Amino acid sequence: MQFGKDTALRLLIVDDSVEAAEAIVSGLRNSGIAVRPSRPENVDELTALIAQQPPDLVLAARETHNVPIAKVMQCVDASGKDLPVLVLLDDIDDARLLEIMGLGARGVLLRGHPEHVQTRVRKEWADLEARRSQRKLEAQVRETERRCDALIESSRDPIAYIHEGMHIRANAAYLEIFGFEGFEDVEGMSLLDLIAPQQVDGFKQLLKQLGKGEAPPRHETQARALDGSHFPAVMEFTPASYEGETCLQVILRRQELDPDLAREVEALRQRDQATGLLNRATFLRALEDTVADAAQNATHHGLLLIEPDHYVRLLQDIGLDAADDLIGAFAQRLRSVLGPNDIAARFAEHQFAVLTRNSDHLHTAGLAETLRAAFADHVLATDSRSLNATVSIGGVQIGEKIASVTAVLGKASQCVQSTVSVGGNRIELFDPGAVDRAEEERIEAWVARIRDGLDGDRFVMDYQPLIGLHGAPDEMYEAYLRLRGEHGELVPPLAFLQIAEEHGLLWEIDRWVVGKAIAVIGERLRAGKRTTLLAKITQASLQDQSLQQFIGEQLAKHGADGKLLVLQLPESKVFTHLRAAQEFQAAVAQFGVRVGLEQFGVGLNSFQLLSHFDAALLKIDRSFMEELPSNPDHQQRIREIADKARELGKQTIAEFVQDAASMTILFGAGIDYAQGHFLAPAGPEMDYEF
Repeated sequence: MQFGKDTALRLLIVDDSVEAAEAIVSGLRNSGIAVRPSRPENVDELTALIAQQPPDLVLAARETHNVPIAKVMQCVDASGKDLPVLVLLDDIDDARLLEIMGLGARGVLLRGHPEHVQTRVRKEWADLEARRSQRKLEAQVRETERRCDALIESSRDPIAYIHEGMHIRANAAYLEIFGFEGFEDVEGMSLLDLIAPQQVDGFKQLLKQLGKGEAPPRHETQARALDGSHFPAVMEFTPASYEGETCLQVILRRQELDPDLAREVEALRQRDQATGLLNRATFLRALEDTVADAAQNATHHGLLLIEPDHYVRLLQDIGLDAADDLIGAFAQRLRSVLGPNDIAARFAEHQFAVLTRNSDHLHTAGLAETLRAAFADHVLATDSRSLNATVSIGGVQIGEKIASVTAVLGKASQCVQSTVSVGGNRIELFDPGAVDRAEEERIEAWVARIRDGLDGDRFVMDYQPLIGLHGAPDEMYEAYLRLRGEHGELVPPLAFLQIAEEHGLLWEIDRWVVGKAIAVIGERLRAGKRTTLLAKITQASLQDQSLQQFIGEQLAKHGADGKLLVLQLPESKVFTHLRAAQEFQAAVAQFGVRVGLEQFGVGLNSFQLLSHFDAALLKIDRSFMEELPSNPDHQQRIREIADKARELGKQTIAEFVQDAASMTILFGAGIDYAQGHFLAPAGPEMDYEF
């Protein structure tokens, strides 16, 4: 599970102290967990919260009085839901631990040890997701088994299941090809009884090999029908499970063709016609066998995914009608480099896959580098054109630690996309046995790119307009930071900000953002346009005492009006750095610069923060915009935020607006500004007609 990236933890905190609950939430967010918290004030609220949208996890204070711990456990038990409860304690002894376990809680959390809280929450959430996934998979398996059973029965291919050489299941087509009237006639019969006498000895040897997993999955033989007649047949064997028993699935096809021609047809079925490489389906079967071998025998193999860099541009240069020629040229170059034991396939429209068996990390990395150099150092030739082309390569070292086809393909795809995002002509190889080394190298490369971006002025800004919903004539944009790669591609900040924070580079990035924003405001003023610009900064700037002076110097240098600059800080960061945020706001206010809050509304009591921090603008967290027209809870929350903000004289912004129905809801709620791709995408120019 990727905490905080793909989903948010729905956390229910039962605690008399709002401040203590918010501290827990902030600690979890700072550790990388996206949290959607709620806090009941009484038993009725607790029951309603569990019934409406069940939380993922309950954290309950042992000493809470508003909702006693016994009531918490009673409500959770009465709900009948898989809802883990962790009890918050200041200290612990044997008697208290036994008491908590007796109540049915899954564990305890020590308030004074944030790392313990974060680790335990992660573990319980992961366990919960695993249980949910298991239940979902069990239901899917039951449904899949039902569908497969119906599909096998209706299949025109003769199919049977064999356990220890005996028939345990056969479909109608299988019974018909041998002349049986019903399954009772063949149930318990040995498969050898359906083989021509002259083929029996060889078939016995085949069955022994199949039992050991050594025989090929396809076998040509002479089958014998119920009336004693013989006919040439091809049997395909696949390991299977039937009603919990390990068995073999046998697909039998009558072989009417010349054997040589049949083999040629079978070979063609396994190939991609444009490249001559294996097709995706055939390659996946080979990959499944390889991954199974790694799991059972602790062997090591390598998988590489190869993707041409800037493929769309190459296609534009060479012409859409020559797409197959281009792919064929890539395949030819690929084939010229591989060894006789390497398996190559066309895995997607313009993606290739290579499986190198019995390969350690050194060999797999060496093959990947050989492939990269084969494209980078040579001219790629088609029938009509010659061109320079490079490739991005992502790979996985297959072993016991990642013996799953889904995990292997997922990691390989992630690696190839990572190389693409930083310009291509690179290799990224995931080795579960050397994760620390690989991660260290990846981070070092990103740190170098960030420093190069700062020193070489590779950072750029995109701008997205904010549209007034109630006739506001202001010209207002939000600035979005981008990093320009070596080949001109734009890298979004999520790809590098975490690494920048870990290596103390955030304050330098913030300084660049602020300086660029002020320069743009000054440039617009000189052009006769009074443009308000919103720019994001991080909590690192709250500790940078020189930033305030830098802002004053830049405003004077560019002749910019500080009132047109709004610096945005996340609500959660302001809460955990409140004193520093207050001092920063007071310092920049002397230049007219305002400070707003983004990601607003996801805290336990967001408006309580406003009694200590006078935010100029409130940008509602984008999670409330997801499926807004069909989510009454989000609609209600947005109306509440708009009403309270209006009472306090604060302007509100809704980002990530996705459709016209959402606009109608926002307008009716009284939100002041809206932004999103539905209205206008972010781009390098400020050309929106307000």
